[in-house]
Amino acid sequence: MGTPVSSIRNLGPMMDAACAQAGIPDAETLHTLGPDEAYARLLRAGIKPHFIGYYVLVMGLQGRPWNDCKGEEKKALRVRFDAIKAESFDSDRSAFERALNDIGVIEKKK
Repeated sequence: MGTPVSSIRNLGPMMDAACAQAGIPDAETLHTLGPDEAYARLLRAGIKPHFIGYYVLVMGLQGRPWNDCKGEEKKALRVRFDAIKAESFDSDRSAFERALNDIGVIEKKK
């Protein structure tokens, strides 16, 4: 087993557990996958999507503080996040069901 995911800047023990659940055993694998594929795997493993969590991961993999993401860069990351979420989370639901799920009205399909 390699280096813990939590050894990456901004990431803690909860990310170790989430990554393990998604089949990402260590920091080396996370770096190899990159933030977009890793985040897609997290969503497919049942982790609830959250934009801040995504950009914290991106910043961490770049060795930057989580709050370093601002302006146009943050807007571009939002576009990437939305695309990953659309492809990976509740993709079998209708647009209406996804909107209801986004606001917590319906439960996630099992």
